[in-house]
Amino acid sequence: MTALRKKSVQLLCVSAAFVAAIACINANSSTEQQQEQHLTGNPKIDKLKLPDNFKAERLYSPGDNKQGSWVSMTFDDKGRMIVSDQYGYLYRLQLPAVGEDSSKLKIEQLNIGKTADSQRVSMGYAHGLLYAFNSLYVMVNHNSDQRFEKTSGLYRLQDTDGDDQFDKITLIKTLEGEGEHGPHSIILSPDKKSLYVVCGNFTKIPQMNGYKVPFTAELDNLFPFLKDPNGHDNTVGKHGGWVAHMDSTGANWELISSGYRNPFDIAFNDAGDLFTYDSDMEWDFGTPWYRPTRICQVTSGSEYGWRPGTEKWSPAYPDNLPPLINIGQGSPTNLISASNARFPEKYRKGLLAFDWSFGIIYAIGLQPDGASYKATAEEFLSGSPLPLTDGAIGPDGALYFLTGGRRLESDLYRIYYKDNKESNAPLKVAAITPEAKIRRQLETYHGGPKAGAVDYAWQYLKHPDRFIRFAARVAIENQPTSEWQAKLLQEKDPVILTQGAIALARQSKTNVSAQILPQLMTINYDQLNADQQMDLLRAFELVIARMGKPSGQLYNQVVAYLDAHYPAKDNEHNKSLSKILVYLDAPKATEKTMALLATAKDDTTLQKTAMQSADLIMRNPQYGLDIAGMLSKTPPLQQTWYATVLSQAKTGWTPELHEQYFKWFYTAFTYKGGHSFIGFINNARKNALANAPKQEFAYYNKLSGDSLANLGGMQMEGYAQPKGPGRNWKVDEAVKVVETGLANRNFEQGKAMFHTALCSACHGMRGEGGTAGPDLTQLGSRFSDKDILESIIDPSKTISDQYSATVFALKKGGSVVGRMVSQDAEKYVVSQNPFAPQQQRTILKKDVASVKTSNVSVMLPGLINRLNEEELKDLMAYLKSGGNPKDSVFLSGTQITKNK
Repeated sequence: MTALRKKSVQLLCVSAAFVAAIACINANSSTEQQQEQHLTGNPKIDKLKLPDNFKAERLYSPGDNKQGSWVSMTFDDKGRMIVSDQYGYLYRLQLPAVGEDSSKLKIEQLNIGKTADSQRVSMGYAHGLLYAFNSLYVMVNHNSDQRFEKTSGLYRLQDTDGDDQFDKITLIKTLEGEGEHGPHSIILSPDKKSLYVVCGNFTKIPQMNGYKVPFTAELDNLFPFLKDPNGHDNTVGKHGGWVAHMDSTGANWELISSGYRNPFDIAFNDAGDLFTYDSDMEWDFGTPWYRPTRICQVTSGSEYGWRPGTEKWSPAYPDNLPPLINIGQGSPTNLISASNARFPEKYRKGLLAFDWSFGIIYAIGLQPDGASYKATAEEFLSGSPLPLTDGAIGPDGALYFLTGGRRLESDLYRIYYKDNKESNAPLKVAAITPEAKIRRQLETYHGGPKAGAVDYAWQYLKHPDRFIRFAARVAIENQPTSEWQAKLLQEKDPVILTQGAIALARQSKTNVSAQILPQLMTINYDQLNADQQMDLLRAFELVIARMGKPSGQLYNQVVAYLDAHYPAKDNEHNKSLSKILVYLDAPKATEKTMALLATAKDDTTLQKTAMQSADLIMRNPQYGLDIAGMLSKTPPLQQTWYATVLSQAKTGWTPELHEQYFKWFYTAFTYKGGHSFIGFINNARKNALANAPKQEFAYYNKLSGDSLANLGGMQMEGYAQPKGPGRNWKVDEAVKVVETGLANRNFEQGKAMFHTALCSACHGMRGEGGTAGPDLTQLGSRFSDKDILESIIDPSKTISDQYSATVFALKKGGSVVGRMVSQDAEKYVVSQNPFAPQQQRTILKKDVASVKTSNVSVMLPGLINRLNEEELKDLMAYLKSGGNPKDSVFLSGTQITKNK
């Protein structure tokens, strides 16, 4: 055992001991806590963790009444709640008052578009609902269900005949996109005169009447472009999720902000500023381009830098804004202001952010800070499992929220403070900061040419507040370059020159690199602070990315200017310098970057998140250990950056450097990253091999771990086979068996069943197994027994967008079914074998007649039909424990013999 492995084991033992101590403390105090919380006997209520003096009611279960899995809600002008099933209809509820018997709840299915001769329901699949202007606005999110006539887009429903049903349907705008990254929410503006909508990164930005900044969707990144190897973010291009503003009729749309991954919701705070809760790409975990879930302020013309694959921008780049706070891993589904709640002021002045994956509502505190805010995050409510979907503050001042999504068990809850009589009078809004006033004034010059914009904004390009500098640059970019290009080329202030060069690179219609690059090189780099140096490097990158590599003497000057500062003293500057210099084929770039690859250390504070491992351990010991274990095995981020940068290096190599470089990849295949990590590493390796000498290809291919890269997920050999007798398991039968109890189960047998039932062929558990399906380590903390068994027995009932198959109908007849990995203008790349996802097939688009999403899961049904009742219980215990042998469901030391 190596010293490193010993240290890892020691750390794991310490962590386990700590968790055991916490569990002991919790156990000793459990009786006291139960007395304080006055347990109701309803397990769904009693599992909720709430702040002191808050109470919870479970009002309704749509699943119990065959009404689907609810994901959106709004309240109408009569105080009634309107909700939508993710895959079905709209319903309207008359709710009982706080404290009343929930049996008084009344519910009806809305018959949208009902006529005298037709009872057909033609509206549903809503990810967003809003009642405003005597209308119900519905954000439909689907294109493929024959039960519903209306496809993705924003609709307005009205009651024109006074019968309390919506008979008139108006399509406001068709939106191209659907599914969990499609069109999402719609909200009312603070002045109640207009609307805002938000859409995910699989939704194309439609033609709009106006744009807060001249729109562009360029990659603007000299880093090697590697698409997600599993095809996740290859859907609509480069712009990311977006936010738009419109009037009540939808006649005028204006793009406000873009560059998010997949924000489900937006919300205004009491001061009238707009925010969103953006999602992460969990498959990127362990890569330097991974970005955690985060709270962002949606300012005018803002950009947040999401791009596909490896091209995501660093928050340090000046042409995108930084998040107010990084939350951590999760699946954001809702963001609301609590200003109208009958809650203590602490909560009313902030936001409530919902995470579906881990069942947490975060209370987001917002403290004005210059032109923006400082944000804090604390757990307000949690439960496990608690798949949170949508929520709203009701007319009574209580918080209402839904659980469900993906056809999971769905419930409607109400949360209120004490007796729900706390005042919810309008909050006293804090005085706007001087910096915020400047930002808002600058934003009046967004959206198109305006007289006086250049004269007013120019001075603010060097303001110390980043949000002001950003707003000033956007104001400049809205004006014709003819009004300010000459002014910029005569500018002597280094900060203004840098910001102006970024604006010119983004908006110039002609190649002005021969004019702007010499100007940038007049700046004394060493006299700038660290942030100003980063901005200057970004200006160089943008000019080169938009206008091409300089040539001749200018090329030599640019390389000499940048090379003099490489390597830098910190990782962030070295990231920018390495990718620019390697892209330029600078003579010393490969040698210098290889030296950094050998010695690079990650920043200990890199991407600090609100939800740290220690926080998770306190909330859920099993989940906390899983996260801690994964973090202990993540790849070295800075080294991964340099290795990827060098995959495009064509010059500067020696045999010794190539030997050292390709050996790094062999080691990298042993790291434990997210779902796409190995694919990214392998694609970078392949690109590097293409640049190596052809006669050395076979040697470097083997040296770099080709055998490791192409290992499949089939790891069933050596495990005990089921004894049976099996049966054709049905969901209800399996649930009854499992609900008899999972105490004292056999870990080794559960693990054996996980492998022999082929689960591990497609699914990972604690860093081992396949990658064709979702990782199951946190399965038990997210889903109920019924949800898990239903997914195993009937996998086609609910298929996530990320794992759906596509049917390609061929012009010559027949079809091809597989999971689309990527596509370009000429071809589709498809993975057809879930047990060997690395084996891919190319289909030419000219040979395809039509493309549609399959309603059949690539996961095989009936995989547990060989198992008897005890084996099924052991398998479920193993799944719910996340593969943790120390979980309390297992008999200590019990094992079974593996087949030899």
